[in-house]
Amino acid sequence: MQGRMTQLIVSFFFMILPAIVMAGDKGTPQKAVQPQVETLDQNAIQDFYNPVPDQSPLLQGAKQIFLVVPETNRVLLEKNGDEKTPPSSMTKIATLMMVFEQLQSGQLSLDDTFSVSVNAWKKEGSRMFLEPNTQVRVEDLIRGIVVQSGNDATTVVAEGLAGDERQFADQMTERLKELGLQNTNFVNASGLPSPDHYSTARDLALMGVQMIRLYPQFYHYFGEKSFKYNNIHQANRNQFLFRSPSHVDGIKTGITDAAGYGIVASAAHDGMRFILVLNGCESDKDRFQVGEKIFKWAFREYKNQTLFEAGQILGEARIWLGAKKTVSLMVPERVRLTLSQKEHKHLKVTYHYNDPIEAPVKQGVRVGDLVIEAPGNKWVYPVVAGETVNEVGFFGRAISALYYTIWGASA
Repeated sequence: MQGRMTQLIVSFFFMILPAIVMAGDKGTPQKAVQPQVETLDQNAIQDFYNPVPDQSPLLQGAKQIFLVVPETNRVLLEKNGDEKTPPSSMTKIATLMMVFEQLQSGQLSLDDTFSVSVNAWKKEGSRMFLEPNTQVRVEDLIRGIVVQSGNDATTVVAEGLAGDERQFADQMTERLKELGLQNTNFVNASGLPSPDHYSTARDLALMGVQMIRLYPQFYHYFGEKSFKYNNIHQANRNQFLFRSPSHVDGIKTGITDAAGYGIVASAAHDGMRFILVLNGCESDKDRFQVGEKIFKWAFREYKNQTLFEAGQILGEARIWLGAKKTVSLMVPERVRLTLSQKEHKHLKVTYHYNDPIEAPVKQGVRVGDLVIEAPGNKWVYPVVAGETVNEVGFFGRAISALYYTIWGASA
């Protein structure tokens, strides 16, 4: 009797051994893997599309236009966004970012001073009216650059931080590339014209986004309307700060004969912030009117909306050869999008994964995609395992393999 039982066990073992081996092969799961699509019970969503035709009044009055929402990185308007253009005094945003980086790290303080060289004193264009061979506080230089657009002040900063303006410009360009500005090259700190000094509307917008994200504690300087230094009172050249009803609070204007009138402007209201780049306007009046028109349209049409919170569970997926039969499917980070009213009415959200998911699965590992789409566009976000599911042991694999061999389904 005992010999007979042993014979049956051995026979059973060799019968299911191929299935056990196949079940343990992680690279080629034998369970049929079918794409699984679940439609959430939620209103539809429409992704970014070009919202206005090329002949729209919103795209007139400037050679380059770029409008973006910093929180979601959604581009709402673009005209010649990747065309190289002289950035003029909008360059000074980058110069100030180099200063703010030093302040943030503690390597520099607002009360530190820099020397005014004769070279800085002689700089042409807009000036802070610094005196040569004097010491100037860093905070005064910041205000002199933001409010008065002082080319002399930017040179003092460049020489103070790098010893030489061109070396400073090289360091600034390299830092900007690290921040994602791939089509920008600066050869000076002020934006004075040079064939090798250029950027794009897209890069200038990104520069504004990074400025606000990285150094929010210093952003208030860009909203100051006037500054007096050396008994000379000057008003901020950003007329949006004085005249705009569209909640503009910064950041920097620019003008040269080659580039025309330009601005990197930012406006915030009711939980929304936009960054707008204009360049190539024919006058200060045109720059203001084009900007106002765009900001009014953007605030009227768009809102930021949270679709999923971090850690939100979407559903469950079956597990193949796991210690549990299912694993929860989770959104790891908050999903927040900029949507127009019309877009929100056509919301469509699905999530995709392979069915079943093969064990072992670690918590937080990507197992699928969350797809938010509309005609012509879509966003894709990761879907991850909500918990760890270990693989069953040898005996469990044997039972699952036998179950699958007989019934064609996971035990």
